[in-house]
Parts: sequence; structure tokens; C-alpha cells
Amino acid sequence: MSRKPPKIATVIQAGSDPFDTPSTLVKFADLLSDAKSVSSDIAVFPEAFIGGYPKGVDFGARVGSRNDAGRDLFRRYADNAIILGSPEFTALSDAVAANDMACIVGAIEKKGGTLYCSTFGFDRDGTLLGVHRKLMPTAMERLIWGCGDGSDLPIMDSSAGRLVSAICWENYMPHLRSYYYDAQPDFYCVSTVDDRDVWIPSMQMIALESRSFVLSSCQYLERGMIGLGASEFNAIQGNDSDIILVRGGSCIINPMGEIIAEPLYGKEGMVSAEIDPDMRTRGQFDLDVSGHYARPDIFELHANVKAQKNVRKS
Repeated sequence: MSRKPPKIATVIQAGSDPFDTPSTLVKFADLLSDAKSVSSDIAVFPEAFIGGYPKGVDFGARVGSRNDAGRDLFRRYADNAIILGSPEFTALSDAVAANDMACIVGAIEKKGGTLYCSTFGFDRDGTLLGVHRKLMPTAMERLIWGCGDGSDLPIMDSSAGRLVSAICWENYMPHLRSYYYDAQPDFYCVSTVDDRDVWIPSMQMIALESRSFVLSSCQYLERGMIGLGASEFNAIQGNDSDIILVRGGSCIINPMGEIIAEPLYGKEGMVSAEIDPDMRTRGQFDLDVSGHYARPDIFELHANVKAQKNVRKS
């Protein structure tokens, strides 16, 4: 049997204004065009790229109280979230199709009265492959985002290969990782805003465990990218335009845990790498954690992948 042809994977590092989704949609299309210029088969965008990550503000919340200014800031944030089937969502799909590559993009999604930190997976023709909603927002994120459920864990077969999507600190949930490893993904796609040094070895560990290519996309966000002034968006880090809120660190790691596209820090940009799909099989020679390296007679994971409903009509 002949070897599988190589592919080009690209990870986008960029930030966005949480209160100006129309401008972000234009930026999304432009960045996809940049990825197309290097013949990318797949592009991964950061957590909350569409709809924004409001780092540094508290929405006027204290234990036991909320204030009117915080409620109105949340209203403005929600007004810039994406609803499935909306014109804004169609603009995402059209941009993917125009640039002819599979894509994972982080988005703030509005569903009913709740916001979710989601990723949308598209195939190269703009078809929606799946929506992943973050299972557990971290710390203060729980104030502004709801929790996804087991129906929000799509295994996506795309033109680039099999994809799974995990958002930021979900990657520290061992059971979630085990669920995804069992699906044998070619690309373990990570959308994040975690810019710590320790993030990179975490991604290397996941690549080693999964024997997948890890595509880790982090935002690069400066305070000046957010259009609201300090009276409305008073970031704890400060409000000078050049203050860095998220410094980046996007990278690509192969199934042996080796970094093949070095982390990018301190600016917007993209990193790309040629992918040898056969490396997955070579890696599984001695480690397949959902196959010959598993012990189901000792350990078993039960996953409830049913949608959870507040109201069920019989």
C-alpha cells in the first residue's frame, strides 16, 4: 500500500474585539486567505476568536451581587455572539468554502439565553461538521458561559482527516482526552488563550498520548484591539493600548511529541507545518492507548453523549 500524501496544517494566532464581530468576520476571511497562500489543508483558530475573550474584566460581579454596568457589558458581549444559522454564521461558512480548507474556529455562541464558548468545525466546502461547546468553563468564565454536554463532543471526518476539538483547560480533563483518543483522531485541535510556558509541554504530552498531530492555536491580544474605553472595559492589567493581555504561543506538535512548528509569541501571525499522516501509524507501533496499550479489564470509561434537556415533551 502506498504512503499517504502529506498535508499542510496551519495554526492561526490572532486576537479580536469582543464587541465588534463584523470586523472579526472580515479578519477571519483575511486570515484564511493567508493560510490558503501556503496551500493549507486545515486551519485552526484560537478560543473565542469570533465573539472575543474579554480578558481582565469582572462584569461587575461580586459574591452575592451584580451591578448595572456589568449587566450592560454582558448585554453588549451577548449581542456580538454567533447564533447557528444566522447571517454571521453563514459568513463563516462562506469564508471557509472560498478558501477551500477544513477549519476549526473558536466562537462565542448564543443559544437561547446562554452563551457558550464553542468551536465550529467546517469542511473545505463550508459544510458544518460539528459544534463543540466547552464542557467546563474555568473560574470566572463560568459567570459568562454555560457548560456543554456530552452531545457537544463531535468526532469530525473532514477532507484533511479525522478531527477532534478541545478548548483550553478542557485539555486537563483526563476523561475527555480518553474519549477523544478512542476516536483515533488524525488532528487533535486545540483552541486556547493559555499563554503560559507550561502549556507547551502539556500539548507535547497530549500528542504523545494520542499519537495525533496537535494543532494548538492561542490568541495574541493587546488592550488596544478592544475598542471600548476604560469607563466601559476596565481591564485589571491596565488600559494602555500596548498592554498585552494574551501573548500567544501557537504551535504544532507531531505524534512523537516533537515540536514541528515552534511556538509564536509576541505578535499575530500563523505557523504551518507539513504533516506526514503515516507518522501516526509509526507511533502506534509501541503506543495505542485505546488499543493494544489499554487495559479495559481494569479501567473503563462511560460517556453519556445524550443531549441534556431542561424540558422533555412526551
